[in-house]
Parts: sequence; structure tokens; C-alpha cells
Amino acid sequence: MEIVLVRHGEPEWVRDGLNVDNPPLTERGHRQAEAVARSLTGEDFDEIWVSPLVRAHQTAQPLLRDRGIHDLDSVTQHWLEEIRNPLWHGTPREKADAAYAEERSRESHRRWDGLTGGESVREFVSRIHAGAGAFLAERGAVPLESSLPVWRFEAEHRKILLVAHAGTNSVLICHLLGLQPTPWEWERFVIGHASISRLHSHEMGDGHTFGLARLSDLEHLDASERTY
Repeated sequence: MEIVLVRHGEPEWVRDGLNVDNPPLTERGHRQAEAVARSLTGEDFDEIWVSPLVRAHQTAQPLLRDRGIHDLDSVTQHWLEEIRNPLWHGTPREKADAAYAEERSRESHRRWDGLTGGESVREFVSRIHAGAGAFLAERGAVPLESSLPVWRFEAEHRKILLVAHAGTNSVLICHLLGLQPTPWEWERFVIGHASISRLHSHEMGDGHTFGLARLSDLEHLDASERTY
């Protein structure tokens, strides 16, 4: 199995000094999305799935368009949604800046609580693990009863593209590699906007395990177009 993870392009988190919830892409973000589509031209995917959030939908549109897919609802997987921030829409950007600064100042174990008023990191990690487990099980990939990250594959090889977020993608990478989760996966795996990461499965004597073949590939973007 090959899993290709695309992070959305640059989002417009702030407009006219005010916070934007579920933001669209910036102009640069749209250019990044077009670059992703061009870089994946010629690659065949058995499945393409997208987070329900606007920035992921807009990032996926060019590559879906090139493949004749126009119904975004038909390729949306809700479990791919990023961690749910507090509702700040229309408030001054300083409110969000202060909340992130407060979170970063906490002792490490308190980072599990996440941003005050939002989804906790603990709940987010559990949501992604459960969603990924169900998603893979539907495709015949089931973890063995083992302390090691080994999977039993009951279906033919699949190549799957997921368009999602830095948090979603990093937690999913940890899950597939069998790494102990932390409440700062965004910092452990630094994933740029419109980047491409790849995981490949490898056969073992009693199943398959996943390896990280590439993390946050940005070679399809000019240096001036790379954002985080």
C-alpha cells in the first residue's frame, strides 16, 4: 500500500486584522494548489480523499479537475478534519496570537489540553487514530495483535491520496509508523503548505509495516512560494 499525503495550501487565517474560521486559500495558496496538481500529473491513484474544510477542498480542486472529478462531497472524508480550534471568527488576530502563545508556554504534559475552548489534542489524536483505523480496515488493512506496528493486508495493493492538514497528516504518520504520540506533532513533523509526503508498506514474515519514504516534499514549489 502507498499513502500519499498532501497538506493544503496557504490559508487566509487573518483578513483585515480579524480572525477567519475555516479560511479559504490565499492567492499564493491557490498557486501552490495548482503546483501540486502539476507535480502529480501522470500518477495514478486508486482513491483520492479530501478533508471537509475549505482550505483542503480548494487545494484538491485542481488535481480533482485534472482527473474529471467535480463532486467534492463524493471524495470527502470527515475524519481528516484538522484539530478544531476555538471559534474566533471576526475577533482581532491578537486573540488567536495570545492563545497560541499561552499554549506554547505550558509544561509539556499540559499541551494535551490544546487551546482553551477548542478540541483537546488528546481528543484529536484519538479521533484520527479511530478514523484511520476504520478507513484502513475497510480496505483490508488490519493491525496484528502485536506490540509492533505490523499490519495484515487482506486486499490488493492500493495507492491512496489524502489531502488534509499538518496536524492530521503528522498524527496519521505517527499512527502508521507506530510512534508514541505527543501533543506537539505539528512541531515534531514540520510539514509545509502544499507539501507532499509519502508512506510505503513493506512486506515482512507475518504482515506489512509502513515506512516514511518522503516528508514534506516542496520541490514542486519555487522558493518564494514555500510557506509554513
